[in-house]
Amino acid sequence: MIKRHVNIPIFIPHLGCPNDCVFCNQRIISGVSEFNPESVIPIIELALSTTDASDDIEIAFFGGSFTGIDVGLMKELLKIANSYLIQGRISSIRCSTRPDYINEEVLNILKQYGVTTIELGLQSVSDDVLRISKRGHDFADEKEAVGKIKNFGFRLGGQMMIGLPGSKIEDEIKTATFIVESGADEARIYPTVVFKGTELCEMTKNADYTPLTLEEAVERSSKVFEIMVNAGVKVLRIGLCDSENLHNDTTYYSGPNHAAIGEMVESEYYYSMISKMLSSSDYNGKASLTLTVAKGHTSKVIGQRRKNKIRLFTEYGFNTVRVIESESVTPYKVVIGEEERK
Repeated sequence: MIKRHVNIPIFIPHLGCPNDCVFCNQRIISGVSEFNPESVIPIIELALSTTDASDDIEIAFFGGSFTGIDVGLMKELLKIANSYLIQGRISSIRCSTRPDYINEEVLNILKQYGVTTIELGLQSVSDDVLRISKRGHDFADEKEAVGKIKNFGFRLGGQMMIGLPGSKIEDEIKTATFIVESGADEARIYPTVVFKGTELCEMTKNADYTPLTLEEAVERSSKVFEIMVNAGVKVLRIGLCDSENLHNDTTYYSGPNHAAIGEMVESEYYYSMISKMLSSSDYNGKASLTLTVAKGHTSKVIGQRRKNKIRLFTEYGFNTVRVIESESVTPYKVVIGEEERK
């Protein structure tokens, strides 16, 4: 039986980050504008009350740059999380931070308190994109940080963005490749959304930046997703978490913000893969097509509003397209024809 993974997120908005990246408004993204350390234990206890003993539970310090906050506060928070780890009430701890807030002293502290995973903001490998986005660091800082994290034995998560100012698909492919080659265990892909109250919003208003359309974001994200899937890097999320803040006219300005963008990207990935397979098979000209996929992946293969099925009808001339599921097919793989059903 596969354990259910449960994250208990503790949002620490912008406390550890003196930089103001052009795209960033952590208070809007997290929905948290103030942080009270005394709220941490109640948050954890409330979350634990909804879990089962068999769950794989992790405390996650998100928002801002965790390793950039006051060292005393960081240790206080880690001590709380570590107490739950010692009691066996959780199984792991993770945090997110910036490449320029990683050093041996910080890593020793994280190791001491039982942190297992560090998610690193690796938005782009292009120094030009990092400069325009006012990240406050360069690619050399990213390379140094991931090397230290892996050398200390932490699990590495890479967070990258699609469609930043000055970024091209080639930059994003290089970024995804860097994350993979750095030994990342997992990743998150975030198409750039423009929030009010950010410099990027002013750049958009002044026509200095044009956000990606939803279709462009899906297409570019799917190419990055393919690189990670092929390398065995688990993609934890595509797009920001859906919340009222992301659909509120007082906070959201423009950009590819859609509640189902993750599934749309996965569907685009599937269609691209199926198209490549068909181009090298003898199915062209046949009337029917059967696709065997992993359990639970039918909707991703078919696409929203049957988009992929319709494309297979119109672009390849199939009269019928049937999708079946099999436990013998792994996620993000497709077999043309039927596998033995289990």
